[in-house]
Amino acid sequence: MTTRSLSLPGASCTLWPEGPLWGDGPAATIGKLDFASVEAGTAMLRQACDDLAASGARAVLAPMEGDTWHAYRVVTASDGSPPFAMEPVSGPHDRTALESAGFAPLEHYASSRAPVPPPGTPCPDVPGVSVTAWDGQRAEALLAHLHAMAAGSFADKLFFKPLDREGFLALYRPLLAMIDPRLVLFARDEHGALVGFLFGLPDLLEGPKPSQAILKTYASMRRGVGHLLAWHFHERARELGYSHVIHALMHSANVSLQRSGQHEGTVFRRYAIYGKRL
Repeated sequence: MTTRSLSLPGASCTLWPEGPLWGDGPAATIGKLDFASVEAGTAMLRQACDDLAASGARAVLAPMEGDTWHAYRVVTASDGSPPFAMEPVSGPHDRTALESAGFAPLEHYASSRAPVPPPGTPCPDVPGVSVTAWDGQRAEALLAHLHAMAAGSFADKLFFKPLDREGFLALYRPLLAMIDPRLVLFARDEHGALVGFLFGLPDLLEGPKPSQAILKTYASMRRGVGHLLAWHFHERARELGYSHVIHALMHSANVSLQRSGQHEGTVFRRYAIYGKRL
């Protein structure tokens, strides 16, 4: 069964029958929600679940466009500030429609905003590890490195589904125009081996001169490397003239949320993945 779209009066969505593992089996996913009302959205989700169950699905995750490499999460709380670049955006009826259709929240996430630190903030001590920024060259090689490390670092995360190299390249190539190489960082050990990376970018939704830099994703293969990369990112953001850093889409149980608090980060948006057994 292939990906397909469904629509009813006042509502539409897209179904991915073969999504990530949830528990002891795969789950289907529902994404690209577009609901004109709670009632229309609820009816749409119930129809989608009926169709998926008839095709053999036993569980469904939403909103999720097939896997966690693509758009997922619904906004559950917000201070009303505008969305930032690459942030998932929910319709006004998505959350209530999901709950009315019998979905329950499974995992929770948050984004916070922190002021850049003052000069002189101590650097974490991670012996033998150095951090450098991307030189802006060999973009395809950069993406290949990111794919290899992300695939290994995230493989044990809930709802992880492998994405092949070509799929990853297709997903990230369009982002290259948004990237400031100075906000993409690599951590290497004393032998030059890659032990971590951090992918950041300007919040270009603010306009041509954004005040916020987004710490989007990082992965590390050694204890303390993630903290070291985040320190360097904040230092770089200040040097480049940003006033704030967005700590984007952190899992509620992840140490990154604690680190954000240490940077005086204030949560301004919360999100969740919802699920339902069929």
